[in-house]
Amino acid sequence: MTDHRSRTSELARFSAELKFILDPFQHDACRALEDGHGVLVCAPTGAGKTVVGEFAVHLALASGGKCFYTTPIKALSNQKFADLTERYGRDSVGLLTGDQSINPDAPVVVMTTEVLRNMLYASSDALRGLSYVVMDEVHYLADRFRGAVWEEVILHLPSDVRLVSLSATVSNAEEFGAWMETVRGDTTVVVDETRPVPLWQHVMVGKRMFDLFDTKSSEQKVLVDEDLVRYIRHRESADRMNNWGVPRGRGGMRRDFRPLPRPEVLARLDDEGLLPAITFIFSRAGCDGALAQCLRSRLDLSREGETAEIDAIIEKHTGDLPKTDLEVLGYWEWREALHRGLAAHHAGMLPAFRHTVEDLFVRGLVRAVFATETLALGINMPARTVVLERLVKFNGETHAELTPGEYTQLTGRAGRRGIDIEGHAVVLWQPEVDTSAVAGLASTRTYPLRSSFRPGYNMSINLIDRMGADESRALLERSFAQFQADRSVVGLVRGIERNEGQLRKLRGQLGGEDGGFLEYISLRERIRQRERQLAQQSRTDRRGAAVSALTALRRGDVVAIPHGRRAGLAVILEPDTTPNDPRPLVLTADKWAGRVSVADFPVPAEPLGHMRLPRRVDHRTARARSDLASALRSTGISAPGRSRRGKRSEAADDRELATLRRSLRAHPAHTRPDREQMSRIGERYNRLLRETESMRQKVAATTNSLARTFDRIVGLLEERGFVHEGEVTTDGRRLARIYAESDLLVAECLRHGLWRGLGPAELAGVVSTLVYESRQEGGILGVSGPTAPIRRAVASIIGVWSELRSDEARHKLPPTREPDLGFVTGVYKWAHGDGLAESLLASGDQGAPLSAGDFVRWCRQVIDLLDQIHSTADDPEIAGTAAKAVRAIRRGVVAVDAA
Repeated sequence: MTDHRSRTSELARFSAELKFILDPFQHDACRALEDGHGVLVCAPTGAGKTVVGEFAVHLALASGGKCFYTTPIKALSNQKFADLTERYGRDSVGLLTGDQSINPDAPVVVMTTEVLRNMLYASSDALRGLSYVVMDEVHYLADRFRGAVWEEVILHLPSDVRLVSLSATVSNAEEFGAWMETVRGDTTVVVDETRPVPLWQHVMVGKRMFDLFDTKSSEQKVLVDEDLVRYIRHRESADRMNNWGVPRGRGGMRRDFRPLPRPEVLARLDDEGLLPAITFIFSRAGCDGALAQCLRSRLDLSREGETAEIDAIIEKHTGDLPKTDLEVLGYWEWREALHRGLAAHHAGMLPAFRHTVEDLFVRGLVRAVFATETLALGINMPARTVVLERLVKFNGETHAELTPGEYTQLTGRAGRRGIDIEGHAVVLWQPEVDTSAVAGLASTRTYPLRSSFRPGYNMSINLIDRMGADESRALLERSFAQFQADRSVVGLVRGIERNEGQLRKLRGQLGGEDGGFLEYISLRERIRQRERQLAQQSRTDRRGAAVSALTALRRGDVVAIPHGRRAGLAVILEPDTTPNDPRPLVLTADKWAGRVSVADFPVPAEPLGHMRLPRRVDHRTARARSDLASALRSTGISAPGRSRRGKRSEAADDRELATLRRSLRAHPAHTRPDREQMSRIGERYNRLLRETESMRQKVAATTNSLARTFDRIVGLLEERGFVHEGEVTTDGRRLARIYAESDLLVAECLRHGLWRGLGPAELAGVVSTLVYESRQEGGILGVSGPTAPIRRAVASIIGVWSELRSDEARHKLPPTREPDLGFVTGVYKWAHGDGLAESLLASGDQGAPLSAGDFVRWCRQVIDLLDQIHSTADDPEIAGTAAKAVRAIRRGVVAVDAA
C-alpha cells in the first residue's frame, strides 16, 4: 500500500510542476505508466503526447534509473534535448545523434532511434540500469526506408524496460497495441482522437472563402455547404459562356484557367485574421517559385519594429557561413523575404536557412511559409491556417490523389495549442476540384499503420551473432510485419472455408463425383490451362531470345528501339551482360541517354550497323549528347519498318493439346442437350476452385514469409564467407557494424581492398557512389570521374555490384541499389578545397547545379559512411584516409548548423 501511495505521489508531484492541467488521455497514460505498464499513446498532432514521455523521464530520475528518449530525426532530438536540459539541468541530460555526443553517461539521454538500435546490437554498457525508453513518432515504423529500425528496437529491448510509444492518430491502434502486448508484455493502449484545437475546413473560390461543410444541416451524414456548391456552379456556367471554344487540357481542365495569385491569397487570409499560414506545395521548385512571386509583388506581412529581431535570429543561425558563399546561396533574397514575413521550407534549402525559418515562424516573425509535405513530419511548427493548393502529388512514380491519411497529416499543422481558439484548413478551388471528394478527404479518419519491417544483410548478421539462426527466425516471426501477415491469413482461411461450402453445392448441381460431368468440365479446364501454358512458354521463349540478343550487343552497335517513347535508332554506350535482366546504356537519335531493358524490345534486338565512339562519352552533358546523336543520324543507318509476318501458333502443333481436345469431343457429356447450361455451372465451379487454390497458396506464402527471406539472406552470406557453419566470420563482424543502404556492397569493397591507394578527396568521391541518389532517372551512366584512381575504383565497385546483383537474383532477394556516380566530382572538388559554386555545379543533374541544401545533406551522408569506414576498416591506410576525408568535407556550409 505504501508503494502505491508513493507511486501516486510521483504523478501528483509531476502534475504540480506543470503550468496546465493534464488532459484525460494524458492522465490515463501516466497512471498506466506509474502502475508498471508499457503504454502506447495515439493522439493527433499537437495534442500533447510528449507529456507522457516526459513523465517517463520524471519516473526514471525519481527512482534513480535511466531513460532513453528517442526521436526519428536529429532536429527533433536537438529540440527535445534543449527542452529537457532547461527542465532538469545539463548534468542530468545527454544527447547522442551520430555526429554529436554530449554527456552520454547522463541518466536521461536523447538520441535518434538508429543510435539506440546500434547500442542494442553492440550490447553497449550504456544499457545497464535502463528502466524506460520513450519512442517518439513511433508511427515512423511504416516508413519503407527506415521503419525497420523501430521494430528492431521494440523486439530487442530487455523485457524489464518499460516502453512508452507515442504515435500520431492511426486507425489500427488496437492492432498495434495487441502486437506490443505479445512482444513487450502488459501494454496499455490510450487513444485520443480529439484535436486540442478544433479544425474548420474551407474552400477558397477566387477571392471568396466558403465553409466546406454545411454546419446548419441537422442530418447525420456529411453535407457540402450549399452556398459553395451554388457559387461554383454559377461560376462554371459563366466561364463556359465566356470561354466558348477555348481548348481544354488533360482531364478536361481549361488551359486558360489562372488560379488566384499567391500574394492575393495571403492578403485575403491576412484580412480574415488567418495568418500565420503554411501553404503546402508538393515540389521544391514550386515553393521557391511561390516565394519569388510574392517578392515580385508589394506584399509585406511583417510588423513594425521586427527587423532587428529577425536579423538577430538570422545572425544566430547563419553567422558562421563564409561571406564569400552568401551570393551563391541566395542569402540576400532569402533575407529580404524574411524581412517581409515570407519564407520557403524544403529539403533543398541549406539546413541553417531552414532552421532559421523554423525559429522565426514559431516566434511569429515569419507569417507565411511555402513548404513541401516534409514539414508535416515531425518538426514542431504549427500555424493558424494550412493552405492546400492542389490535392494531387507526385509519389515517386506517378501523380496520385492525396489519401485521407495524408490530408489529415497535412491539415494537422493547423491550430496552435494555447494560442489559437480554432485552426483552419483552406483548399484552393480549381476546375478539377470536386468538393464532394474534398469533403470525403476531410471527414475520413483512415490512417492505418503498416509495418515495413524486412530483414536485411546488417540486421541478419547481427541477429545471427547475438542469438544464432534458430532464435533469429523465432524473433522475426514475432515482428509486427509477421503479426499483420498472420492476421490477414485468418481472413483467407475463412474465405477458403466459405468457398469449399459453395463448391460442395455446385458439385451436387453437376451430378456429384460420379455423375460424369465433373470429368467433362475437368477436361475443359485442362485445355484452358494448357493453352495458357503454351502462351506463357511462347512469351518466355521470346523474352529469352530478347535477353540473349541484348547481352550480345557491344559498344558502338546501332540498334532500333521498335516502339514507345524512345522508338528509333540508338547506339550502345555501355553493354550489360547481367543474366536475366540486361540493361545496356544507350543514346537515341533524339538525344535521350538512359538504360533500356527487355521490355523495350518485343522482338530481339539485332545490330543494324556499328559506329565509332570516343574513348570517353560524358553523356550527362547536353553538348555531348547532341554531338553523338548527330553522328548517329549521319551514319546512314535507318530503322527497319514493322514486320507484319504472322507466326504459326504453338498450340497448333502441340500433341498434348490435340489429345485433350479429342477426348473432350469423345466424352458422353459433349452431346448432352443441356451441355452449355451445365458448362456455365462448371465454369463457376472451376473459377471457384482456382480462387480457392490461389488463397491456399497465399496462406502458404504468408506464413513464415520473413523467416524464408532470412534463410535466403543467410544462404547468400554463407556463400560469400560472412557466415560459416552458423557462426559469424571476421568479415561478417565488419558487416555487422556497417549501417548503410548498400551495407553488403560496402563490406565487400573493404574486404577486397578496393579503396587502397586513394587520397582523401578521391575516397570521398568514390564512397559517394554508395549513398547518393540522383533526382533524375539513370543509374550507372558510364564510368567517369575526375582522376584515374577514382575511375579505377568506381569500375571495381561496379564489377562487385554486378556480381552481387546476379547472386541476389539467384537467391530471389531484392537487388542492392546501383552505385550512382552523380555526386563523385562535386564531393571530390569540395574535399579537394574548391569553392562552393564550383562544387555545386559539378554535383548537378542534367547540367543544373545541385541545391545547397541537397549538397550539404549528401556531404553529411558521405561523412557518415566515411566515419563507419574509419571505425570498421582493418586496413590502417584506408581507415586513416577516411578520417582525413571527413575532415576535408566538414568545412564551410557543411559544418554550419550540423543539427
